[in-house]
Amino acid sequence: MPVRGMQFFKGLSGRLLVLTLIVVMLVEVAVFVPSVSRFRLDYLTERLARAEIASLTLDAAPANVIPETLMQELLDSAEVINIVVERDGVRQFILSRHEVPMVGETYDLSRMPFWTMIWDALRRMVTPVTGDAIRVIGELPHGGAELIEITLDPAPLKAAMIDYGWRILKLSLIISLITACGVFVLISKMVVLPLTRLTESVTAFRENPEDPANTIVPSSKSGEIAEAERALADMQEDVRRALKERARLAGLGEAVAKISHDLRNILGSLQLTLDRLEHSSDPVVSRVLPKMIRSLDRAINLCQRTLSFGKAEEPEPEIRDVALKPLLEDVAEALGLTNGGLVACRIGIRADETVPADPEQLHRVLTNLIRNASQAITAQGRPGVITVKTARRDEFSAIRIMDNGPGMPKRAVENIFKPFKGGATRGGSGLGLAIAQELVAAHRGRLELVSTTTAGTEFQILLPGK
Repeated sequence: MPVRGMQFFKGLSGRLLVLTLIVVMLVEVAVFVPSVSRFRLDYLTERLARAEIASLTLDAAPANVIPETLMQELLDSAEVINIVVERDGVRQFILSRHEVPMVGETYDLSRMPFWTMIWDALRRMVTPVTGDAIRVIGELPHGGAELIEITLDPAPLKAAMIDYGWRILKLSLIISLITACGVFVLISKMVVLPLTRLTESVTAFRENPEDPANTIVPSSKSGEIAEAERALADMQEDVRRALKERARLAGLGEAVAKISHDLRNILGSLQLTLDRLEHSSDPVVSRVLPKMIRSLDRAINLCQRTLSFGKAEEPEPEIRDVALKPLLEDVAEALGLTNGGLVACRIGIRADETVPADPEQLHRVLTNLIRNASQAITAQGRPGVITVKTARRDEFSAIRIMDNGPGMPKRAVENIFKPFKGGATRGGSGLGLAIAQELVAAHRGRLELVSTTTAGTEFQILLPGK
């Protein structure tokens, strides 16, 4: 068989065709067996009817005497060897050939079970014919006979059964082929072709996922195939969008690395300048300089980590007990919220209260959250307050950051913690919340948006321990 033919039968279409043929043939076999048994019963019943007609012919003859030649013609017409009629319990030979062979088996059609008839019919078809005759008994009410008994040669019966079986077999093959081809065409059109389209679409998408032409267009309107096509189309669109975002993030990471390199050099120069001011006698310089140096060190370390990893990949947090109030005061001062401006920051925390965290990373988280709250209040153009409190939530330490700003827009809430999608203010990128969530997750904690309405917004930082 050619290679393409072998591949066809290895595929779904070929296997479907073969399977349909097998199933139809099995059904035909289930029909064939009782059909052969029924043919054998009709054959024997017909011979009994012919024998009865022959016996009635003899009864109609004067003195029940007919010529020898007519007797043989009647037996030939009935295709039997002899005929016996039983009336009122008395058996009477009606007609008989001169030579009667030995009777091998007797069948009483009035008492033979259906399954026995099927088994005997199959057995007679496959076993060789011996010289013995078979006796058949049946009830035929015509002519007043209670029972009629015939003896006949089994060879013509077997030949007729085999001929009938071959005709049924050929008809079954034709029906099987027509049925299989019809089922094959229908299923190929309704199942195989859509599956082939799905496979081709997946293959093309794998080779070039960024090409919109490789997105499957659903052709079915309902059913499992239609659901599979729609699900594949949605998945391809999601993957293509994710690849675009990944490429965008990769380009941004490269740009940030370059900027961080130059920014580190600038900050290094600024650090040298601040070092020269360390011995200044000016009291303002002495008070402000340590805070400037700490902020500068954080900026330089962040630039260095960005360059080391090629992207903003955070190291594992070094968790220790952090005094929360001084940390928040430092954040508020760095954001300019302690000089009596439009936005005020109220810290409702005891001076000795601590939380288990990495101080640098927690500083960045709080800076992002409080800066966002401050920008939201400033955007509404009227004074506002940011309040920070702590609480216990089961096994977590909770830091609550609340403001009375205008709340977050719907789009920002739907895409919260997603880079470049969750920006709450005009021009915002949404990176701050995404970075904050990543840092809190590294602490095995959670950053949650508790509520946001026109009366304000509340975020909650949950840190395990304490």
